[in-house]
Amino acid sequence: MSATIKKETIQFLRDLRKNNNRDWFEKNKDKYIEASQNWLDFVGSIIEGISKFDKGVAGMEPKKCVFRIYRDIRFSKDKSPYKTNFAAKFMPHTKAAAAGYYIHIGPGEMLLAGGNHMLEPKELKALREEISENAKGFLKLINNKSFKSTFRIEGEKLANVPKGFDKEDPMAEYLKHKELYIVHDIAEKDIYSDKFADTCVKVFKQMVPYNNFVNKPVL
Repeated sequence: MSATIKKETIQFLRDLRKNNNRDWFEKNKDKYIEASQNWLDFVGSIIEGISKFDKGVAGMEPKKCVFRIYRDIRFSKDKSPYKTNFAAKFMPHTKAAAAGYYIHIGPGEMLLAGGNHMLEPKELKALREEISENAKGFLKLINNKSFKSTFRIEGEKLANVPKGFDKEDPMAEYLKHKELYIVHDIAEKDIYSDKFADTCVKVFKQMVPYNNFVNKPVL
């Protein structure tokens, strides 16, 4: 049976957003522990589901997939010590540039994502070349009716087509991207359903053709 996200888990994150300081956190540590365990249980259900179609995820430990709640504030102007969301990523490949599956749950921002993020220059160039040379395949993928109704393409972009590529390339707008990830937004009312884990797994499965395309030039 799939784990479900409790309303108390999101309420904890909502309260943390209003009280993002160590004193409040320590006084409410028991609530954090409960929320964190609920999240780990849910992530375990996601791993189990993805493993059925992507063996690279099989056997992953939930604790190694989730992000720490503690923020790295050393170089940030925002000195809030805690993140106000729970997130996890499932990477079927060991290479950092590879596309995987990501889930982010927090008040005001709930989403699933896939694709590439933070590519090295050599990997980014290879991905751009693949998109330019296999434009037909890429457009067929992203213009698919099911894909368009489920995902939007995001990622930081340059103002101009990068050096080494034709400014008149039909794929120019995609070549400007420094990262190409896909996002599926989630409504809060849906996350408390006992079917939510299954819904996430279904969306992640829809990401596979896109992940395979963007992984080909970087793996």
